[in-house]
Amino acid sequence: MDIAVASPLLGGLTPQVFMRRHWQKQPLVIRQALPGVLPPLTRPALFALAGRDDVESRIVEHGDLGWSLRHGPFGKRQLPSVKQPAWTLLVQGVDLHDEGAYELLSRFRFVPDARLDDLMISYATDGGGVGPHFDSYDVFLLQVHGRRRWRIGRMNDASLVPDVPLKILANFEPEEEHLLEPGDVLYLPPRWAHDGVAEGECMTCSIGFRAAARDEVGREVLQRLLDGEEAAATPTLYRDPSQPATDTPGRIPSTLQAFTGEAVSRLVENPKALACALGEWLSEPKPLVSFEPGEELPLDAGIVLDRRTRMLYDDDHVFINGESFRAGGHDAALMRQLADHRWLAPAQWRRASEEALQLMSEWAHAGWLHGMVETTEGT
Repeated sequence: MDIAVASPLLGGLTPQVFMRRHWQKQPLVIRQALPGVLPPLTRPALFALAGRDDVESRIVEHGDLGWSLRHGPFGKRQLPSVKQPAWTLLVQGVDLHDEGAYELLSRFRFVPDARLDDLMISYATDGGGVGPHFDSYDVFLLQVHGRRRWRIGRMNDASLVPDVPLKILANFEPEEEHLLEPGDVLYLPPRWAHDGVAEGECMTCSIGFRAAARDEVGREVLQRLLDGEEAAATPTLYRDPSQPATDTPGRIPSTLQAFTGEAVSRLVENPKALACALGEWLSEPKPLVSFEPGEELPLDAGIVLDRRTRMLYDDDHVFINGESFRAGGHDAALMRQLADHRWLAPAQWRRASEEALQLMSEWAHAGWLHGMVETTEGT
């Protein structure tokens, strides 16, 4: 993707201008961002996906008795009738299971993959929605079937309606209203309140982004640093030869507190170790993801990453599905190209070192990447 070229997906803006002007700043309505777009899945296929154990799905209903929420998987008889108004089926991570959804999500890779999360499909009957709410992350709402009316506004009051199973804003005050038709997109920055209601049967794709909390990042990275710490042959033990006799034995000695601080600081004092732990965490597949074992790569074929594979890199490492590898020189350039473009032509990957070729062979056997005949982007 050329980030300096204007794109209909962004209303004629270049990705560079969009990120500077709108990303995490202000909403944008984009009419006919994807003209002629079709849902990645038919209604029956989406319903079938919601019945799988390895797929996260929810049903939200709104009626005379208020709001209700159920979690999947859902058998056919557990789904409301499509003739029943005011219900919504939400299916998370559709990009992991459907190539069309994956290709839609890939159109938004002008944002780093470390931030790109998943594509959710929301199916709703007339009047269906999940109530006024806000997200803590950026979202593109792409209408792919039918029409949905969106009301949006800055969130000045985060109070929630009590005693309902959903986080519905109690004092939502919309500032704008937009009716989206197939091909239209609404971009919303974090914490912009919004309420979407279906006008007739409709389907909406939500492209969501990962926004980890600081304490979550800290926990995950520290845990990986601890897991990777090798026990010292001669561990440094706490010593206190200057400890005087005490008449307050319940007090923790300040020297022991300082010793603990030094122990923790030593874990995080290496920037490269921190970066490695972060990359391993960011490249971890989703909890329900599994891979089918693959085969040896044919030498006359290109290679393409499996759509479920997460591959990232930094200045010193390559990360794939929670594992890290040191890389430098030509191999590093090759691996970075694979991460950025998610495919390599035969002549490219065969120039890798024996060590890198062995790695890619192992990844193929694990089902993380596959051989492909076509070598043009998007295959």
